[in-house]
Amino acid sequence: MKPTTKQVLIVGGGLAGLSCAIRLHEGGALPLVLEGSDAVGGRVKTDLVEGFRLDRGFQVFLDSYPEAGSLLNIQQLNLRPFRPGALVFVDGRMHRVMDVFREPLEIIASALAPVGSVLDKLRVALLRLRLLRTSIPDIAQHEDLSTETYLRRAGFSPRMIDVFFRSFYGGIFLERDLRTSSRMFEFTFKMFSEGNATLPAKGMAEIPRSLASKLPPTALRLNARVTSIDRDAVTLDSGERLCGAAVVVATDAASAADLIPQSTPANLAWNSVSCVYFSAPQSPLNEAIIVLNGTGSGLVNNVCVPSDVSADYAPTGLALISVSVLGTPETENLESKVLEELEAWFGRRVREWKHLRTDRIARALPAMLPGGDPKVGLLERNGVLVCGDHCWSSSIEGAIISGQAAAEALLKRF
Repeated sequence: MKPTTKQVLIVGGGLAGLSCAIRLHEGGALPLVLEGSDAVGGRVKTDLVEGFRLDRGFQVFLDSYPEAGSLLNIQQLNLRPFRPGALVFVDGRMHRVMDVFREPLEIIASALAPVGSVLDKLRVALLRLRLLRTSIPDIAQHEDLSTETYLRRAGFSPRMIDVFFRSFYGGIFLERDLRTSSRMFEFTFKMFSEGNATLPAKGMAEIPRSLASKLPPTALRLNARVTSIDRDAVTLDSGERLCGAAVVVATDAASAADLIPQSTPANLAWNSVSCVYFSAPQSPLNEAIIVLNGTGSGLVNNVCVPSDVSADYAPTGLALISVSVLGTPETENLESKVLEELEAWFGRRVREWKHLRTDRIARALPAMLPGGDPKVGLLERNGVLVCGDHCWSSSIEGAIISGQAAAEALLKRF
């Protein structure tokens, strides 16, 4: 295929690749997204199993993301919010810890919950107020520590860190050691303070579908796996060679490294997760809220009932239970051990739950360790641009910002 003057070949149809293509299309270039699978989305997928919508691992969309919010058709997504807070299982029972700024009626229950002292909860409120006044660019310039060090310096007690922060942010960062960059912690804390954690009514895959709908049909090719790239051309596994004015690699970090050696940060590692889905005759919660394991032991990190958030996640009369286990343990009978553990949380009703599927996702999130370059939104190797969440932050917002940064760089070049 002969290139046009401004044709850009984008390898990967995830959030970064689609966002890059949209900005290029708006700027008058001709993007062509080459996606190796049969659907867009990358790691953001939803499968239909026995009438249930199973996201590929438990994920949420923060409706306060500024760039994602401006790019996506939010009304089309029909976002359904979680309640701002969590239930924490500790000392043998559930305790409610809520954002009392938005749920003032929960102030007494939250203050008395044994997940830290009253002083700890005051420090949470002060941190919230401080970060609400801090811009995202300013956060990127802050001293970069591990989240655990940051929280200890902020004066939080060991119990508050161990019972609440390790489980809540374990579900976000997919690691309980809190080794993730404190800049990433501040960014996500700010986003949670400004808005809600939500689910699109029909599953997380609606996010990449919404992005793809903003492109002309000719800008996307599915089942087009790229095996090698040059500065201005790519070769598909079929042997077909495509040429363009530029090439952007917008795959996940591991795939990018396969195509372009040294295209990812030297210290890049992956955080992994196993998501166990169950069908239940009824919800154990009956509210749109996340449940955290505050015990410091066991397999389960967090539980939620997506069908309590959006009824479209489950067939009528049934509930969908999502259980997150950090890492990819090779434990035999993982599902049975998870149910045995959750019987202490929810009682004998868990014996009625039916296992639907377990996703073991070894490469769920690129680890965001302290010491990253706060200005990096994309990389360039031998004239090829590389973008993705590993170039900015391991989040939906990070992928979109990185993809758009690659597009802006090319539009300036053109």
